[in-house]
Amino acid sequence: MIKLIAFLGNPGQKYKNNRHNAGQLLAQSMPFYPLLSWQKKHKGLYTYYEGSHLIIPESYMNNSGVSIQTAASFYKIPVEEILIVHDELELPLGCLSLKFSGGLGGHNGLRSIRECFGSVDFWRLRIGIGRPDSEFSSVYDWVLSDFSKTEEELLNAALKTGVELLQQVLTMEPDSLLKEWTKKKIKLPEHHEEKGDDGDNK
Repeated sequence: MIKLIAFLGNPGQKYKNNRHNAGQLLAQSMPFYPLLSWQKKHKGLYTYYEGSHLIIPESYMNNSGVSIQTAASFYKIPVEEILIVHDELELPLGCLSLKFSGGLGGHNGLRSIRECFGSVDFWRLRIGIGRPDSEFSSVYDWVLSDFSKTEEELLNAALKTGVELLQQVLTMEPDSLLKEWTKKKIKLPEHHEEKGDDGDNK
C-alpha cells in the first residue's frame, strides 16, 4: 500500500500555476484539500489522510527529495511505498500515467529523490504537460511558464481524474491499478482533443 504521497512543485505565488507545479495543482484540486489540517513539518506542508501521509515539499523542485526523505524516515516508510505526483514532459496534456520505478527523464525533482533515497523504486503519478511548442526556446522556460487559458479545460479535467486515482490509491494496492491507469487519456468533446506523443521515460 502507498503510505506517503508527495506533490511536487515550486513554492510561492510566482510559480503557483506553472506547468512544473502540476503535482501541487493536483493536491489543491482535491475536494478535501481545504478541510485537512496542513502543518509546516518535514520541510514542507504535511497532513495525514485516510491512512496515508501527504506532503507538499516547500523546498524548490531541485531539493524535493530532502523533504520527502525527512518524512519517510520519520514515519519509517520504505521508498517502495511512496507515490510522487509530478509533471511529465513525455506525456501530452490530458494524459495521466501511473508507473513504478524507471527513468527520470531529466526531471530535477525526481533526480533529487533518487539522490536522497539512492533508489528510483518509487511510484509516480505523472501528469502530462507535453513538450514545448515553437515559441519557447528551452524546456526550462516551458516548465516554468503558466498553463494557457486554452489549456485550462483539459488541465482541470486531468486534475479531476487524477484526484479519482488518488482516492483509489488510498484504499487499493497500486499494482492492481496499473492496467487502467497506464497512460490514461482524458476524454473531452472532439474539438478539445489534444494530439501528442504518448511516449514513456526509460
